[in-house]
Amino acid sequence: MGIQISPSMLASDFANLAAEAERVSNADWLHVDVMDNHFVPNLTLGLPVVEALAKTTETPLDCHLMIEDPDRWAPGYVEAGASSVTFHVEAARAPIRLAREIRAQGAKAGMGLRPATPIEPYEDMLPELDMLLVMTVEPGFGGQAFLDMCLPKIRRTRELIDKHGVDMWLQVDGGVSSETIERCAEAGADVFVAGSAVFRADDPADMVEKLRASAASAASAAAASARA
Repeated sequence: MGIQISPSMLASDFANLAAEAERVSNADWLHVDVMDNHFVPNLTLGLPVVEALAKTTETPLDCHLMIEDPDRWAPGYVEAGASSVTFHVEAARAPIRLAREIRAQGAKAGMGLRPATPIEPYEDMLPELDMLLVMTVEPGFGGQAFLDMCLPKIRRTRELIDKHGVDMWLQVDGGVSSETIERCAEAGADVFVAGSAVFRADDPADMVEKLRASAASAASAAAASARA
């Protein structure tokens, strides 16, 4: 499905979201972190801001809901203009029903796992999803250091996706940078959320291209090694 880069708006200037989105117009997605100060200890933005941002950019919005009761709130983000909505399985009461509802509304359904949440109990759910998000930091704040302990889980998740022949993305979020993206790509990820690495760069658009190239190179090398 190809390497995709999704800059996290959490690291952008909240007072100028439209202008910040334009700075990374070459990105595949704009990653929008929604936090409610309950599921995670931080409060960011919600439906009105997502709706406003969707009207100012042609880049599709990838909304990552770090909130309690996503069963109630997630469909509203599709209505607000999100092209992809990811809920956390730790917070969802009926994740299969929720994924189907998001898809029925015309958006891609993603499911997020905190670093300590294993993938194996949810193997049978994979066909219900368009994306599986493996968090590589504890959700809640940007700028955290990448957790290498998550790499084996990324590999196991890729193995399960391949085992079932599911057409879906494997996303990583947290501490993704020029120093870590190759390891994630080698492990099997293909969608990369990068916040500080992009928006704190002198040229955010150029950083998007560099990250994409690094991930593509690592993924190609891993594929060649597997075939050998």
